[in-house]
Amino acid sequence: QVQLVESGGGSVQAGGSLRLSCVASGLFLSNNCLGWFRQAPGKEREGVATTFTFGGNTALADSVKGRFTTSLDIAKKTVYLQMNSLKPEDTAMYYCAAQLFPDCTTTSRTATYWGQGAQVTVSS
Repeated sequence: QVQLVESGGGSVQAGGSLRLSCVASGLFLSNNCLGWFRQAPGKEREGVATTFTFGGNTALADSVKGRFTTSLDIAKKTVYLQMNSLKPEDTAMYYCAAQLFPDCTTTSRTATYWGQGAQVTVSS
């Protein structure tokens, strides 16, 4: 059974940092695509970051480039989202996902597996 479990959300003031973690159990990580999405109330789901496990290529949405990074620890089966210089507009529920399709990019909106979400709240 595949499970994606996020942790690390919370509340922070603008300019602060948070790191989200997502542990992927029951999933064969070789040659797989892992991603982070976010959704704010009343807004569409937005792709934030992706990692293709074969080769480690990553991609970031334009809205977070220069502030967020994503990384993968294969041995721990954990993907991270480091969020720096947070802004109030980053406030959202953040979801980890696996097996994105149609491709491993931040424009993909669907995935086979989803985590339960981690709330990130940034106050001004």
